[in-house]
Amino acid sequence: MVFSIPALAQLARWVNVGKLSAARVKSITKRGLYGDGGTLYLAAAKRGSESWVQRVTIDGKRRDIGFGGFPQVGLAAAGQKAMGNCTAIAAEHNLIAHRRRSSVPTFAVAARRTHATLKPRWRNGEHADSWMQTLECHASPALGGLSVDRIERADVLAVLTPIWGTRPETARRVRQRGRAVLQWVWAHGFIAENVAGEAIDGALPAMPAVKAHLRALPYRDVAAALDTIGASLASLSAKACLRFVVLTACRSGEARLAK
Repeated sequence: MVFSIPALAQLARWVNVGKLSAARVKSITKRGLYGDGGTLYLAAAKRGSESWVQRVTIDGKRRDIGFGGFPQVGLAAAGQKAMGNCTAIAAEHNLIAHRRRSSVPTFAVAARRTHATLKPRWRNGEHADSWMQTLECHASPALGGLSVDRIERADVLAVLTPIWGTRPETARRVRQRGRAVLQWVWAHGFIAENVAGEAIDGALPAMPAVKAHLRALPYRDVAAALDTIGASLASLSAKACLRFVVLTACRSGEARLAK
């Protein structure tokens, strides 16, 4: 049984750690906690009022387990009970750790779950599709099969470094979306740190904040451009779609997906 002994708070001021023996236990006359260097203590409030206490940690919290008074419960019996408790606690800890490990998702699974969580917030279906495609193309080949608790900063950098300087916009998206996946994982308690977060900033060179815009065509040249496109070998639907966009100023997606 786990319980709190009122006198322990005061007795803890006089902690004496050393090998407990039958002779030493019988010779104790002063108040205090007398330990064996492990988890077993003899709590002596006053002469004739000694009791066995085991101090253990369960789920990160300290617990005091009482075994009864001395000499009704001898040193050997108290030691056996303490050892049995330690064995049971260790077995339960290993079982919990195994269950947690077996429930840790891979990066690919976590990416799909994160995508499903974020998707309702996106109005643009094309963005929702490209979000996953970016990770599947650039991150999943290296990280997809790894359980998220095994992914380290070096793994993330191995994905980003080859494209950071040559394809900066793609690299930025991979980093942003990979960080979102690991943020979701972190929030669910599977990892203790987002290894795609600020921790790797120092290993990646700064990117320019402003990107170059696509070159615009002066409106006086539009007619000639359309004639050139009309005479090209492109398909009729492609040429008609582009002309429709130019003449109506609609978005490309609206024209391409029109029925």
